[in-house]
Amino acid sequence: MKRSKSAEYHYFPFDREKIIQELGRDKLIEQLTKMLLIRNFEIRGESAYQQGKVGGFYHSYMGQEAIQVGCVAAAGVDNWYTTTYRCHALALLLNATPNEIMAELYGRSTGNAGGKGGSMHIYAEHLLGGLAIVGGHVPIATGAAFSIKYQKKKNWASFCFMGDGAVVQGAVHESLNLAALWNLPCLYVVENNQWGMGTAVQRAVAVEPIAENFAKSYGIKSYTFDGMDFFSCYAGFKEAYHEVLKTSRPVLIEAVAERFRGHSISDPALYRSKDDLQKTMERDPILLLRNVLIEKGMLDEETFKEIDKVQKDIVVAAMKFADESPWPDPMTLEEGVFAPEEGS
Repeated sequence: MKRSKSAEYHYFPFDREKIIQELGRDKLIEQLTKMLLIRNFEIRGESAYQQGKVGGFYHSYMGQEAIQVGCVAAAGVDNWYTTTYRCHALALLLNATPNEIMAELYGRSTGNAGGKGGSMHIYAEHLLGGLAIVGGHVPIATGAAFSIKYQKKKNWASFCFMGDGAVVQGAVHESLNLAALWNLPCLYVVENNQWGMGTAVQRAVAVEPIAENFAKSYGIKSYTFDGMDFFSCYAGFKEAYHEVLKTSRPVLIEAVAERFRGHSISDPALYRSKDDLQKTMERDPILLLRNVLIEKGMLDEETFKEIDKVQKDIVVAAMKFADESPWPDPMTLEEGVFAPEEGS
């Protein structure tokens, strides 16, 4: 299936030099390291899935790393975050460990959810979950924004990540409507990776750019970022976050990227050509950030390889941890399941 010409996006303007001066070498290297941890985790998680060690589905975040890394770098962890089943990256950024996430993928008792949630349901202290129903998590994020307002929590907002395939779901529009009516501090982030499962976004969404057009219907502000560029994402999220904290009004964000894998690892992605994928991978967000840091004399190729190896070793160790962890005791199967009290 060949996609039609992309929409004309109006990216949020930013000053790369100013961001480099603001963050400095150490913080920029830290962001690159986080992107490399995510990439290495997804590569090895995919391998474990193909070996039959991971059950269910596996949705890779490869190609989109700049979006959530830029977001957390700009806003910090002290907010509520909600996302889809493509949730490994955000969990890592919100301090879930590679060991506990990998063990969860393997279905082991040492996993993030005791081996009961699997790849699609990872949690962290400020991550309300990776949730599998398309668009179904958006009301949860909206409720989190309501709780922030109700409790008068200062300097907090609710971040809601969704794919382009979710924006046509009714729950999304109900949430946007309520958030706009009630002035809720929620940042709705559409990670437009160009494909809703195997359907090109142009064949599924009536208007593009998504955020720019949809936001008008609800009287809220919109932002559009280059989701392959860390600097674009960092600058845009910083501006949008401060806007929401100042006004307690929701915003709709579109981060434009393209995933490097199929919808899930079991999807061979035959709907796009190898040439199209190759062109996409030339804008690998990790390489884009690496190249800027090398150009600025903040990094060299050897150091980059060393950082990459350290992150690979962390993930390989997590696979060993998962492999050696025990399976859940069958007696725990019904723990954590709500049931009516006897006699009620």
